[in-house]
Amino acid sequence: MDNLEEDSSKVTALYPDPPPFWNAFTPENIARFDALRQDFADKHGLDADADTDTIVRIPDVPDDLIYLQPPAEPIDSKWRLFSEPQTLDEELQSLETAGILRLGPTSETDRDGRHVDRAFELKRLAKSMLLNFLELVGVMSQDPSHGLEKVQDLKTLFLNFHHILNEYRPHQAREQLIQLMQDQLDSKRAETAAIRGVVDKAKRALEGLGSMEMSPVEPIGASASSSTRSSGAAAAANGVLAPHTLNGAAHDAKDEVPYWDRESEGWAMVDTDFE
Repeated sequence: MDNLEEDSSKVTALYPDPPPFWNAFTPENIARFDALRQDFADKHGLDADADTDTIVRIPDVPDDLIYLQPPAEPIDSKWRLFSEPQTLDEELQSLETAGILRLGPTSETDRDGRHVDRAFELKRLAKSMLLNFLELVGVMSQDPSHGLEKVQDLKTLFLNFHHILNEYRPHQAREQLIQLMQDQLDSKRAETAAIRGVVDKAKRALEGLGSMEMSPVEPIGASASSSTRSSGAAAAANGVLAPHTLNGAAHDAKDEVPYWDRESEGWAMVDTDFE
């Protein structure tokens, strides 16, 4: 029994206690706070339902209702969240500030003045973690009471490893932004190239249509009348009457064949260019 009481590694509490201000959120307190907000809106000519964003803070709130009102905006861009200080200007906390032993170089350059290779440092820490884990297994198999020191060594290695990864975050964000902008640039270039290709095809099609020679085509009525006169004269010479249509004129469709052939060839060239 005494060993259990002296054991510092046993669990004392599974979850932390809830914050004390949850007791203030009762139906009665919520109703009182809504009444205060409505009175404040009526005095200042505001709509409590539509202008909820306008009523930021109500002055002279009772102490038992203070938690029902959102906190004031931080003046110096600093606040506390779950008892931890927060700030808008977030900076990576150093290992020395957190009270953790630094295992890697303390500056951005090594002894020779070269830039520190963080990838090499990560590999070195990974190998150290594997070695210390094997040593921890060996110690725990012989004397478990001496395993706490190795556990602390592994904790220090993991914290150093995690700190180096966090130092890569600005570089990762910058590279992701560069990749995103490059993808957008490539997409716009591909769209521009496709548009230019269609424009070139259209220009070639128009140039092909412009270079085609079109023979003048007589009106249908004039062609029919001339054909009727020539056929009528030949028939009269031979003693045969010329055929008549409904309007009294014969039309030879063979005169229109060359024109439609040239027209179909031209549109076939256009379809070929746009395929």
